[in-house]
Amino acid sequence: MTGTTEAPGGPTAVDNAVRSVTRPFYAYAVLTNSLFQRGVFVIFLYQRGFSAAQVALLQTLLYLVSGLAELPTGVIADRIGRRAAIVIGQMLTAGCLLGQVAFSTYWVFLALFIGQGVGMACVSGSDTALLYDLLVRRGATAGYVKIKSRFTMLGTVTSGAAIVLGGQLQQISWGVVYVGSAACLVLAVVVLMSGVPEIRGADAVDEQEGAEQEEAEGKHGDVTAWRAMLRVATPALVTLVVVSGLMHATLTPYIIFTQKTLSDQGAGTAWVSVVISAGFVVGGLAPLLSDRADRHIGYRIIVPVSLLTLAAALALSGLGLVRVTIAAFLVLVGIPEITAVIVDNVFNEAVPSRHRASLLSMIAFVESALIGIGYLVLGALMDGMGSSAGMATYAAVPLLACLLWLPVLFRGAR
Repeated sequence: MTGTTEAPGGPTAVDNAVRSVTRPFYAYAVLTNSLFQRGVFVIFLYQRGFSAAQVALLQTLLYLVSGLAELPTGVIADRIGRRAAIVIGQMLTAGCLLGQVAFSTYWVFLALFIGQGVGMACVSGSDTALLYDLLVRRGATAGYVKIKSRFTMLGTVTSGAAIVLGGQLQQISWGVVYVGSAACLVLAVVVLMSGVPEIRGADAVDEQEGAEQEEAEGKHGDVTAWRAMLRVATPALVTLVVVSGLMHATLTPYIIFTQKTLSDQGAGTAWVSVVISAGFVVGGLAPLLSDRADRHIGYRIIVPVSLLTLAAALALSGLGLVRVTIAAFLVLVGIPEITAVIVDNVFNEAVPSRHRASLLSMIAFVESALIGIGYLVLGALMDGMGSSAGMATYAAVPLLACLLWLPVLFRGAR
């Protein structure tokens, strides 16, 4: 196992070592978020002849499968390597994107979304664990929030630009949109393989004594991961996992189904792509404030603020006025992105390196399951009540999360 190392030569050497880690990760963030179909794929599915309920089922299946696959893929990432898990996941996702543009039968799409969900699970937890542990090796975890903010910013701003470009590429053909996205994922894998070293759970640098004790006692595999989870599962942390999951279960379907809401309120496809793209840009720049928000406000306060922001955005979208929906989307969508970075840091500080990918995958499992259920619920509400009224009704979810968070807020326990 590798001991904790700090680059010789003081702060300058540490900064150089950190840059050697972050540069390829930043390039990876740009490429892996160059998904041209992201802002218009709901329209693509509607053009395939699928109903809102069928689209919601596809998205629900995507996140439920991703959630169920989180646990085994997290263990695999700790065993065979986090970079290897990312490579497998991105290549699988690229293949599924190519399949979606090649076929139009609904049951084939069900299979492709299942495969894409597994690919997402392979990446989820592994990328954060790989980045965080490489920073641990260089004694630079204090800068994780700032680094993750930039990583998120680059990814979401790139997503915004890719969405605008996707709306234009769609005028050529859907094939260009989906093949281009798959090609960018392949290039992201090339960057990761060439610029980022591999790291496994056995290479953990912050729990060597615990790892040696586990080996001496003959404890291996999944059992130790579950024991590690039980050690860190304080009531406040468990509540944070659930509330964070509900926040993502609100934000993710809201962003995706805003495409449908704007379309129903009279916006054309080109305008929809521009608005969604602008939302991604806002969501990408907002995390740059995460470090300051973490220091001056703290996650206990920013969590309920984000939830109330989401509730307000959904309620305003329910008015049925396209300009109000656009304004609410652009003004309010960035705040939960700030919270996501801060909460991610809390999770990384709470879990040990040896089982980091496994434990983060368990957390991602909860989030993915809730996101999947959220898609199903919001899709049913929009089908039954109309897109605007369905959005407004769904505001009950972040309000419920606020109620769950109140004990932690008043107790002040971390």
